[in-house]
Amino acid sequence: MMWVLFVLGVTGSVLFAERVLYLHRGQIRAKAFVDGIKNILAKRRIVEALTVCEETPGPVAVVVKAALLHAHDDAETMRFAVQEAAVVELPALERRLGSIAAIAQIAPLVGLLGTILGMIVTFGAFERDYATASGLAKGMWQALISTAGSLMLAIPAYLAHHFLSGRVRAVVRDMEWAGNEIMRYLTIEYAKLPPAAGPEKPVAKP
Repeated sequence: MMWVLFVLGVTGSVLFAERVLYLHRGQIRAKAFVDGIKNILAKRRIVEALTVCEETPGPVAVVVKAALLHAHDDAETMRFAVQEAAVVELPALERRLGSIAAIAQIAPLVGLLGTILGMIVTFGAFERDYATASGLAKGMWQALISTAGSLMLAIPAYLAHHFLSGRVRAVVRDMEWAGNEIMRYLTIEYAKLPPAAGPEKPVAKP
């Protein structure tokens, strides 16, 4: 059972490292980013704003880009596009969190199985009437080390899942705020700006 716990531990470590790097790359300073987009839009350079969104990683930029692509549409169409972009990004943020949670839940069960197997060895020695101190200690050691190993894996796995869930919630909050803020700006302030000298209207992608 210790080998099973070892495999689960390695798997959980790899998943945790991949999620930390992914979420770190995707989490940007949402307010600074949206303020920068507003400054560009104030000059009626919507194509430049779209380019900035495409070059910026993370779901916040994707949501803002969806709003910009429908900047000249009605508010309902723009809101639907922003919500659709957010829905598409959400599964990517939550990917593999369920696997880490499963490892945290399965590890104690694996440890319990190891404990039971150790006790079976111990009571088997009693049944065959050749129980010695060494034999009994071996069975008890197997039982206890399996329990300890499972808890040493389950506790960090629970903490890792809690940490990553918090990071995901933070990114989702940034997405919601950025989407609402850029839609408010486009429908109220951007609509009042004087028209640009040249055609800058983007074509909404299907």
